[in-house]
Amino acid sequence: MNVDITGKQFELTEPIKAYVFQNLETLQKYGLDIISSRVVISADEKQGRKGFKVDLTLNLAKRGTVVISGKDKDLYAAIDDIANRASKVLRRESDKIKTHKNKDERKEQILDQANAPLEKIDADEIVPMELNSYKPLEIDEALNILKADENGQFLVFNDMDAKMRVIYKRKDGKFGLF
Repeated sequence: MNVDITGKQFELTEPIKAYVFQNLETLQKYGLDIISSRVVISADEKQGRKGFKVDLTLNLAKRGTVVISGKDKDLYAAIDDIANRASKVLRRESDKIKTHKNKDERKEQILDQANAPLEKIDADEIVPMELNSYKPLEIDEALNILKADENGQFLVFNDMDAKMRVIYKRKDGKFGLF
């Protein structure tokens, strides 16, 4: 990340720069690929009150630019306020990426999981399988195949009219047909 710290009407010291760097490093934990950040600290004196104004600009890869401004009497409090607000914004952006992924990215993930070795697939994931229906079956034949398979709950097959059918075991011990 490229960091630029500027002081307007105010002399920046090394401890202030180090404090700003320290706060900006905490923003890296969201993994949003911050390209550059610019911090402008200016002394602000209006109506006899002294204070500091801090402007933070973050350029994010593929996400745009985030601009946050804040004022406070204490310089370190102003920097903390800006860092906290930037942290909230970046957390929201990170959550959007995690929960609202593009459909193309989801398709890529599904394809990657389908091609992954079986050891890596969790129990809750759906594993695509090919349907082995080489010849059409009579309904009685499909029923006998399902009865013969002790662990089978259903059987998908093509009937004699080339219509795809599903025969399944019901909870009451009978069989159903779609």
